[in-house]
Amino acid sequence: MKSDLPKVLHQINGKPLLLHVLDNCREAGIGRIIVVVGYKGELVEQAARPYGVEFARQHEQLGTGHAVLQTETLFSQFPSEIVVLAGDAPLISSTTITSVVREHRRRGAVATVLTAEVDNSTGYGRIVRNAEGLVDRIVEEADADEEIRLIREINSGMFCFAPGYLFEALHKVSNNNEQGEYYLPDVLAILRKNGYPIAAQKVKDANEVLGVNSPEQLKQIARLKVKQ
Repeated sequence: MKSDLPKVLHQINGKPLLLHVLDNCREAGIGRIIVVVGYKGELVEQAARPYGVEFARQHEQLGTGHAVLQTETLFSQFPSEIVVLAGDAPLISSTTITSVVREHRRRGAVATVLTAEVDNSTGYGRIVRNAEGLVDRIVEEADADEEIRLIREINSGMFCFAPGYLFEALHKVSNNNEQGEYYLPDVLAILRKNGYPIAAQKVKDANEVLGVNSPEQLKQIARLKVKQ
């Protein structure tokens, strides 16, 4: 982002990216929200604290799976679904959030991923389906071969998990990959291997899942946000 400011605190329409996501969580009826903070976490906490959220600190940035694992004690004995969202994707709508949870329940799945079909899938994890069309695994670009890189269905970064399955699988995730990180999407392959049903729902508007990784993308998403 060419800035010392935590990415989620960069603003569109005068509001940090993270707060747009929190607004949509509230509107979707999510009652308990935990924000995982890392780099300059005190600034993120200061911005999000008025929303009445809880915080989990990721002292080392070891990947998305490691980030979610920091919430394990806070979610101990949690009775409902756990929804995971990215703090840098402010266009995700409350309607989409609720529809994913609804589909997750309808399918009786232990995990559900929101996917999107895009023209340019560069930089995103690819959705790999099995012969029956069910989600088999998600492969990050750095670990993908040429065939998988041609896949246009991508991981949005939004997941819904049934209670009791997420953290058990997270403890089995390995960092044996090109980035040396613990990827949250690897949970799906672990659950699938154990015979658990994995669902997927494709978002109607792929713009909803766009994340910010550069000043140019920030400007692009700001323009799209105005049109929402």
